[in-house]
Amino acid sequence: MNAVTFEQERFQLQDIPTQLNYLAKHLDQIQSLTSSSTDPDKIVSLMRESRYYIEWIVSQLVDIDIDSSFELVDLGRVLTRWLFDWSEIWTNPEARTEVATVAQNWSLRLKKEIYTS
Repeated sequence: MNAVTFEQERFQLQDIPTQLNYLAKHLDQIQSLTSSSTDPDKIVSLMRESRYYIEWIVSQLVDIDIDSSFELVDLGRVLTRWLFDWSEIWTNPEARTEVATVAQNWSLRLKKEIYTS
C-alpha cells in the first residue's frame, strides 16, 4: 500500500497503545466469530484489516521497540496463513478452534503490552 488513505491517516493519529487496542479488538472479534462459526466473510475482512493495522503500527513502532515490531510482523504472518488456507480452515472444526484460540492468545498478549507500556 503506497498511498496514505484517510483511514490510515486517522488510525496513525492515535497513540500506539490505542492502535494496539484496535488490533486486540479485531482479534477478539475473530475469536468470537470463529468460535460461534458465524459470518466467515466478516472474519476474512477483520483479518485483512488487522494486517493493515499491523503494517501501520510497525511503521511507527520499529524505531521504538524492535522486539514488539517483530512480534507484530509474526502475527501478520499468522493472519496471512489463515487467509491463504481459509476455505480449508472454515470447513474444519478443529482448525477453527485453533484459530479462535490463537486469536484470543494474541489479543491477550496485545492487551498485556498496552497495560505494561
